[in-house]
Amino acid sequence: MGQATFAVKRDQLQAVMERVFDAPRETVFKAFVDPGAIPKWWGPRRLTTTVEKLEMKVGGVWRFIQRDPQGNEYAFHAVCTAIDPPKLLSSTFNVEGIPGDHEVLQTVTFEDLGGRTKVPSIATYKTADDLEGMVASGMESGAVESWDRLAELVEKRRAPAGR
Repeated sequence: MGQATFAVKRDQLQAVMERVFDAPRETVFKAFVDPGAIPKWWGPRRLTTTVEKLEMKVGGVWRFIQRDPQGNEYAFHAVCTAIDPPKLLSSTFNVEGIPGDHEVLQTVTFEDLGGRTKVPSIATYKTADDLEGMVASGMESGAVESWDRLAELVEKRRAPAGR
């Protein structure tokens, strides 16, 4: 299992995260589109994620709600802009409750490495202020922790019975 890398490309208004998962591409892709799998990995461990809606087709909408131990809720929604199973998933991304238009375009590709999968995820921001706001919020640590959880999930699914 590899570690996630996270880079901010200010000149391109992008945050790029990448990791190699020790699981087949189809397994990793499915974890991104399966409403039963998403709560098991999406977000930091201290938060509980609920999939309120998930339509994984072009124009389809998804909405997730996270709750912290104190009961505070954080909601996110998106519109799927491209999907090519098991190679590509792209959508808008919005954090609800923030005034203004801060929509992000999130593009995730799934590269087959012969039983392992390289997953680069590129978030493209509309403005430098939006990108810097993400950096300042500490979202990097939450995103990396999410992918640690994703690795645990997909590698568990790959494990032979009895392991």
